[in-house]
Amino acid sequence: MQIQDIRLVYDYNYWSTKRILAASAKVSAEQWVASAPHSYGSLRGTLSHIMESERSWLKLCQHNILDFSDGDEASFSSFDVLEQRWAQEEMAMRDYLARLGDDDLIGLVRYTLDSGQKRERVLWHCLLHVVNHGTQHRSEAAAILTGYGQSPGSIDFTMFLNERP
Repeated sequence: MQIQDIRLVYDYNYWSTKRILAASAKVSAEQWVASAPHSYGSLRGTLSHIMESERSWLKLCQHNILDFSDGDEASFSSFDVLEQRWAQEEMAMRDYLARLGDDDLIGLVRYTLDSGQKRERVLWHCLLHVVNHGTQHRSEAAAILTGYGQSPGSIDFTMFLNERP
């Protein structure tokens, strides 16, 4: 894996997130927090989980600090609050990726779970996991949005590639 490949999948990650966010901007305040039959209970819960997970993995990759708390989704009282925070998190991740080189990607990330179990991961595995994890939950958000009549359209990697200049 090379850094240019990681940056490409992060370009995809944020392209597809922007499609989800654009559709989410169209839902009502009631739909934003309405119960949904997916893993994080609502559109707000699902999107805040994706964003907080990215933040947590960035913290782990940068500083070996394990903090996988989802934060307080209620702090995202409106879509606009979450969207602004996500822009900050995206910038932080892109800044981090801009400082990495190919050799960095094979470095190890070490951490200890709350259970005491020690883990060791190759950095590029962690970075790829973040995108894959986001893809899973963006698909749940897309299902919620489609149910609200606000489909984000295709968020497939190949569609992203087709739209690139």
